[in-house]
Amino acid sequence: MRIPRGFRFSAVACGLKPARRDLALLVSDVPAAAAGVFTVNAAAAAPVQDARPRVPAEGMRAVLVNSGNANALTGPGGVNDVAVIRGAVGDALGVQKRAVLTASTGVIGARLPAMKIVTALPALVEGLGDRADLAAEAIMTTDTRPKLAAREVVLGGKQAVLCCIAKGSGMLAPQLATSICVVATDAAITPRALQEALGRAVQGSFNMVTVDGDMSTNDTVYALANGLAGNPRIAEPGPDLATFETALADLLGEMARAMAADGEGATRMLEVSVGGAPSDAAARDLARSITHSPLVKAAIFGADPNWGRVLATVGSRAGSQGWPVDPFRARVSIQGVPVFGDGAPLDFDREALRARMREPRVDVRVELAGGESRAVAWGCDLSYDYVKINADYTSMIVQKPDGMVAKEEKVANYSPALKRALIVEALKYISAFSGQVAVIKYGGAAMVKDSLKAAFAEDVTLLKRVGLKPVVVHGGALEINKTLERMGERSEFVDGLRVTDEDRLPVVEMVLSGKVNQELVALLNARDAGAVGVSGKDGQLLRARKLSHESGRDLGHLGEVTGVNVEFLRMLLQGGYVPVISPIAQGEDGGSLSINADDVAAAVAVALGARKLIYLTDVAGILESAPDGALVRQVTVPDLHRRMEAGSLTGGMKHKARAILAALEGGVDRVHVLDGRQPHSVIAELFTDSGVGTLVTRQPVSPGAAP
Repeated sequence: MRIPRGFRFSAVACGLKPARRDLALLVSDVPAAAAGVFTVNAAAAAPVQDARPRVPAEGMRAVLVNSGNANALTGPGGVNDVAVIRGAVGDALGVQKRAVLTASTGVIGARLPAMKIVTALPALVEGLGDRADLAAEAIMTTDTRPKLAAREVVLGGKQAVLCCIAKGSGMLAPQLATSICVVATDAAITPRALQEALGRAVQGSFNMVTVDGDMSTNDTVYALANGLAGNPRIAEPGPDLATFETALADLLGEMARAMAADGEGATRMLEVSVGGAPSDAAARDLARSITHSPLVKAAIFGADPNWGRVLATVGSRAGSQGWPVDPFRARVSIQGVPVFGDGAPLDFDREALRARMREPRVDVRVELAGGESRAVAWGCDLSYDYVKINADYTSMIVQKPDGMVAKEEKVANYSPALKRALIVEALKYISAFSGQVAVIKYGGAAMVKDSLKAAFAEDVTLLKRVGLKPVVVHGGALEINKTLERMGERSEFVDGLRVTDEDRLPVVEMVLSGKVNQELVALLNARDAGAVGVSGKDGQLLRARKLSHESGRDLGHLGEVTGVNVEFLRMLLQGGYVPVISPIAQGEDGGSLSINADDVAAAVAVALGARKLIYLTDVAGILESAPDGALVRQVTVPDLHRRMEAGSLTGGMKHKARAILAALEGGVDRVHVLDGRQPHSVIAELFTDSGVGTLVTRQPVSPGAAP
């Protein structure tokens, strides 16, 4: 993500949460105009009470955000804690206390251990740089993934950048549904103009999100503009303000949709569009009401095309508000399929629509006949997990004597009926997979975030303990990139393949067979997994030849697998070990060749006769190229060939698809492409009927078929 000129980010773990970053800092190197929009909750948290009267303003320099503790409903002590922290941040940065804004998110009612934050400030300031990704991770609470984005615009002939980090998953309701969002821009704009633009952008984005209808005590949106883009300062309405506001609204709209998709316990995002309303206010209210309806949300969770609940909500709001809206004249469609029109239900293929409603995003469109106004709202379904997350929230959260907040989540929190169902379901799959080999390609985001690393290690260990024989093949692209960047080098890719020349090869091998492999083995063995780290060169495990790209481009010391020492692998598996394979192979001349980990995983799976091959990646699975990138749940070999020929798979996914085809053609039964950004996705795929991600097979698989 591109960072605006003069802004730096940092994040550290200060001890508010166990074992993860929980403190983020954004700093402008020069004084910046600032604006803010806050919750209207009368029980506003201490940082909201502190900041609300101080913006819009000139001269702001920093925003500090902590997660793990909301500092809400903590009395005068909470307000004093904010003052102490602002003063300490000012001293650490050499700026005035009034130039610092703060925000908090987390558990309500626990006193904020301010000195933990103060003690962490030197490391936080020392780490300032372009790490907006770490800052976005540090402000997460029940979010499952960080949220950040950027836009570029031209203002007065000068290029400006807007970027933001955000968090939001639960307690999201209109007026103001954000939890926390911080926007930074190098555009030059007055505080008043920035405040007005921010207010309008929030109205069409965060104020149109509802996950559960409960408004947080801490909702905050900050915007800082330091003017280093050099454009004529925007103060009045005109083309530049319109351009800036369009980019800001688009940026916040992306964050709003990300929050809706990441709603607590959500399995799919819901977008509701209402047109033909008698006024803008009516359109917004109707769209939000449908999105917020527990009955509609439950129907979305169950993939039930229950248009009656949609129109019942329209009728209820129209009747209670006195709007001239006639539900009998409405037209309703779900996933683009008309289900109601001309005053009566329409014929449609219910099962086909139910299948489409299992996609990650569900669109509901309502066209009224009462006016010209239109609005869009976003939300999510209402799942069992939402209730679980929130039913025992405070009973599972414990504040320790030192101020740290810890979570004690136990299976005992489930209902007896659900526990029985889980056990029966899991035992069925444990029996089916006992003694089977599963090859897992480990890479992407799952290798970066500490909590995802831990979840993966737990998954592999559990699989081994229930009788499965896991084999792990790891990548390491992000770590290689970082190492090369520290050396002043940049990576070049062709169709997702890294060009590995003579100078870069030792670095690639050192990172893969050294740092990444050793850290993963240590992580697994900390859980008694019995992991053994091996390079593809060890015991001539992987033999390879130099790879030639179809374009004729020389890819350097990049190879393709020509042989696998399967006896070596079987010896390890029979000894009860978990092989962890680094994708470095021995070339025909005895030298080293770097191999794409996707190819290695496919070759190993074929050689071992593995029943399953799993790829962890940074997307939900194989996605449709249009119109909305919906997840493709199942794909056959012919269909995958067609998608490749049509050009709908590009970059890394294109190469992954080739590896998948090689695996299936070599005898592997099933290949799964999973979202490595989700914890325990490997367990979810192996031990559930519906699974997650994309399943690729040679022939179509009927529902309920053997796992």
